[in-house]
Amino acid sequence: MSSPSAKSKIEIYLEEKRKNVLRLDPKEAFEQVGKKDGAIMIDTRPCSFREKEGSIPGAIIIERNVLEWRLDPTSPDNIPEAKQANFKPIIVCNEGYASSLAASSLIEIGIKTATDLKGGFIAWKNQGYPVDP
Repeated sequence: MSSPSAKSKIEIYLEEKRKNVLRLDPKEAFEQVGKKDGAIMIDTRPCSFREKEGSIPGAIIIERNVLEWRLDPTSPDNIPEAKQANFKPIIVCNEGYASSLAASSLIEIGIKTATDLKGGFIAWKNQGYPVDP
């Protein structure tokens, strides 16, 4: 049996994947999106979470299961924003765990500007940044 302080395999995996991601706190994300220089919030939370907790104004909703296809500029199923020269997707999940894995995956397929929101939507909302009901 493992000790209470032993890390799980997923915690170790997450730490490894986060090494390649320059993560943003809510203030940094808010400032980058406000600059209009290609930074776009991408909300991957399930619909039920958005309905219950609200959403980030201006964020593009993309379900996690199709994220790579929508953000790969070479994919026939991409969103138009993915083709912008300065495209910088800021991936948002609920607490900042799944978004780190998603951002790492995007970096691995060549979207080197991908990042994620530390603490996810919960941190964004708790720090007082705009939320649509």
